[in-house]
Amino acid sequence: MFDKLIFSIIESPSHPNFSTLYARLGFRELRFSTQRKAISALKQSAPRFIVAEFFYGFGNNYAGVNVSNLDVLLMSLPRYSPDSQVIVMAAKDQYPHIHKLEALFRLYKVLPLPVTEKQMEEVLGAYSTSP
Repeated sequence: MFDKLIFSIIESPSHPNFSTLYARLGFRELRFSTQRKAISALKQSAPRFIVAEFFYGFGNNYAGVNVSNLDVLLMSLPRYSPDSQVIVMAAKDQYPHIHKLEALFRLYKVLPLPVTEKQMEEVLGAYSTSP
């Protein structure tokens, strides 16, 4: 069983800081600057939510095999944290490619950047009162 834990994977300055919102809703947040660090933490703790930005792999940016920066993390979830819900944020220029990721992995919610606190609260709202 996991607690009310959120992993924030912050790989760019456009990732909004919702730490205050998460705390107000009763979540404990762990922040990571890389996917690799988040995957390592998955082996120790199962978050209820993972919040990360989507960056499409144009050309060979991600070894030519992966669709985006999130592929390896999402491939790790069935093994380490199968019940985690993934919230993906995508910039306007990245948004047209998100369907490629959705075709491969289960995503809880996709939000276009910039994401407001109100939008994030609506996404997390149903879980904020559950144990």
